[in-house]
Amino acid sequence: MIHAYVFPGQGAQFPGMAKPLYDNNAFAKRFFDQANELLGFKISDIMFNGSEEDLKQTNVTQPAIFLHSVIAFKMIEGATPHMVAGHSLGEFSALVANGTLDFKDALSLVSIRAKAMQKACELIPSTMAAVLGLDDTKVEEICAEIQKETGEVVVPANYNCPGQLVISGSVKGIEIACDRLKAAGAKRALVLPVGGAFHSPLMAPAREELAAAIKQTGFHRGVCPVYQNVAAKAVTEPDQIKQNLIDQLTGAVRWTQSIQAMVADGATKFTEVGPGKVLQGLIGKIDKTVATDGVS
Repeated sequence: MIHAYVFPGQGAQFPGMAKPLYDNNAFAKRFFDQANELLGFKISDIMFNGSEEDLKQTNVTQPAIFLHSVIAFKMIEGATPHMVAGHSLGEFSALVANGTLDFKDALSLVSIRAKAMQKACELIPSTMAAVLGLDDTKVEEICAEIQKETGEVVVPANYNCPGQLVISGSVKGIEIACDRLKAAGAKRALVLPVGGAFHSPLMAPAREELAAAIKQTGFHRGVCPVYQNVAAKAVTEPDQIKQNLIDQLTGAVRWTQSIQAMVADGATKFTEVGPGKVLQGLIGKIDKTVATDGVS
C-alpha cells in the first residue's frame, strides 16, 4: 500500500480546534508553548477559546491550522508517508511531515506569509468566488476573456475537484465573471467571504516578502516527494520546492491535478491530517477508487 498524507488549508479552522491534543498530551503541549513564544501571542488561547470571527483573521487562521495539522501528524505512531501534499497553506504542514522543513522554520514562514497576504489584501478590493458545475476549460476561457476586455484581474485559483473551481481577482472582475459563468451554464457562481484574491497576481506584494524569507531558510531533502500545488507532480529538490512555494502565492492550487498525479504514481490510501474533512470529500470526487480517512 502506498500511503499519502494530505493537509488542509485556510477555511478548516473552528472554535476549540486542537484542544484535546493540548489537554491530553504533554508532547503536544510543548509544541503549542513553542508556537506561542515564536509568534509573540498566545495562539493556543485563540484556538481553544476564540470565536469564529477571531479565528478568521488571516494572521491567526494560517498558523492555527498549520499548528493543529503538524501536531496531529506528530501524534500518529509510526507514520511513514510515501508521498505528501497540502492544499495551499497545507503545503507547509506537508513539508514538515516529510522532513523538508523544521517545525520552527515552517511556523515562522507561515506567520510571515499570513501577515504579507493580509497586507496585500488591504491594498486593493479583491475577492474569490466558487464556480460549480462547469468544465474547467470553460471557466478558464471566460476568465481570460474578461481580463482581455476589461483589464480586471480574474483567474482560476483553486482546482478543487471536477466541477468545483474557485476563481480569484478584483471585486469588479469577480462580479462580471459570476454573471458570465452563470449565463454559460454554471450551477452556481458564489462570491466567498474571504479577505482578498488569494492565488492571483494581486498577491504579488506578498510573494516578494515571502520569497525573501524562504530564500534565507534552510530546506532539507525530504523522506518522500511532495506534490506541490503549482507543479501537480512529485518534487524532491529543495531549491525547486522553495520556488514552487513562492510561486504558489500568485499561482493556482492545482489540487485535482495533484491528487490525480499521486494516484497515477501509485497512491492507494489518503489520510487527511488536521482540522476538518474537506480534503477527504474532494479526493472522493476526484477518484472514487482510493481509500480516505482522517486524523485530527
